[in-house]
Amino acid sequence: MKKISQLLKKKGDAIWAVGPTDSVFDAIRIMSEKSVGALLVMDGKTLVGILSERDYARRVILEGRSSRDTPVRDIMTQRVIHAVPSQTIREALAVMTEKRVRHLPVLDGSRVVGVVSIGDLVKEIIADQRITIEQLERYIAS
Repeated sequence: MKKISQLLKKKGDAIWAVGPTDSVFDAIRIMSEKSVGALLVMDGKTLVGILSERDYARRVILEGRSSRDTPVRDIMTQRVIHAVPSQTIREALAVMTEKRVRHLPVLDGSRVVGVVSIGDLVKEIIADQRITIEQLERYIAS
């Protein structure tokens, strides 16, 4: 099974982030522009949280806050579940399923080296299964 590091090489290591004092409105705008469902919250080079669409829905809309007046730090998830480059894709998917998260920052020590989504992992697993099926079909046909 492939490792997270292999997926990041293929996918790229683009990291979209905001600061803890940025407005939620600006964060949501970036999510929309980049077509992502979550942003890392970085204080310099330090990961301090993650902000997802779920955080926005539950902590801004449902609580009647203003996205323009609310800083990201007020609604971000501070306890960030993360992956490491040496984890397998299946291991990372199991963590996401168990913890009910859709995005995992990938940390090498304390350094953020990428982000993977549940969609990234599922696509990779399906691609691996497709290759296995093709190999089995060729074996059976020969």
